[in-house]
Amino acid sequence: MISIALAGKPNAGKSTFYKAATMADVDVANYPFTTIDANRGVSHVRTDCPCLERDERCGDENCHDGKRYVPIELLDVAGLVPGAHEGRGLGNQFLDELTNADAIVNVVDASGGTNEEGEPVEIGTYDPVEEVDFIEEEMDQWLASIVERNWESVERKSRSPDFDIDDALADMLTGFGATEADVAASLRELDYPDDPIQWTDDHREALARDVRARTKPIILVANKADVAPPENIERLKETGKPVIPATAEGELALRQAEQAGAIDYDPGDDDFEVVGDPSDDQQAGLEKIREVMHEWGGTGVQQALNTAVYDLLDQITAYPVQNETKWTDAKGNVLPDAFLLPRGSTPKDLAYAVHSDIGDGYLHAVNGKTNRDISDDYELDEGDVVKVVSTAK
Repeated sequence: MISIALAGKPNAGKSTFYKAATMADVDVANYPFTTIDANRGVSHVRTDCPCLERDERCGDENCHDGKRYVPIELLDVAGLVPGAHEGRGLGNQFLDELTNADAIVNVVDASGGTNEEGEPVEIGTYDPVEEVDFIEEEMDQWLASIVERNWESVERKSRSPDFDIDDALADMLTGFGATEADVAASLRELDYPDDPIQWTDDHREALARDVRARTKPIILVANKADVAPPENIERLKETGKPVIPATAEGELALRQAEQAGAIDYDPGDDDFEVVGDPSDDQQAGLEKIREVMHEWGGTGVQQALNTAVYDLLDQITAYPVQNETKWTDAKGNVLPDAFLLPRGSTPKDLAYAVHSDIGDGYLHAVNGKTNRDISDDYELDEGDVVKVVSTAK
């Protein structure tokens, strides 16, 4: 399962974002380090379900009239303060929790209502642009320190006649989520001595920065956009980073109202319908959220997760079935499963995603949309429905 981590300074709204995206019961409070132990939960990314191409919707519990919600893991960890890579605050614990994340959502308090330590200040008095490179810098310095601490082992290995620097660095960085391909790609971009003994701190830091950027891409969420000065949002966008304006509090309110039967709303919609009988105060609160949604195309929570998974990580959604004509499994369920795979994945990659035995026994695949066999090197596209034929059952 794809894992997305929420990062940011304390009190930026990470726990509210997490609660809104997972509807899990977590502490949300207006003081630093509300979160101490990491919260792990299941959220979803949203895409168009292939059932939209048929006369009837599939009826899967994760399909809301053609809006398909695909599970991902969401991780909410302790807030970061300056110097976290040196152990300040809960920094080491925070950074250790990020090693298994595929991408980072940096939740920024766009209102400028909290200072660099996460302490409440008057809205607009702190510059949120200061938070843009903050997470990157802390992660880069933290990874550089890990490389530095383990460099002696690379030097020892270099004395072997069959030494390969790609392999040595991949062994070191596997725990950070870097693959051999990531390390090789980073080394191609860097200018470095052949002998690891000649590497300097600058070489090691350059390696750490490049590997982090490849393995932990970051998207900015300009949270509290409903109360943020408009110029703050614009200045965040001018940084050149991917920025999603959001109101995590607004999304949480909508999810709770939907659960209570007061509104009709699907996460990621740009509007909602009032179907209950809210009080005047509740109606006023809903209308304020609606204004923000109309301005930004939604609350931003679902948009942020979608951007992280489908854009930053370049994933596609594929649907394995056993009956390529009816798009069903052995029990007759229509489009029962959806898998996220890196763009460029093949039918055999999908087979392994379903189960290693299915992949080991892979024979061939059929495109459920055309009812034709597809080649083993066919690159799956978003929304493909595929029957995998395997010796495994």
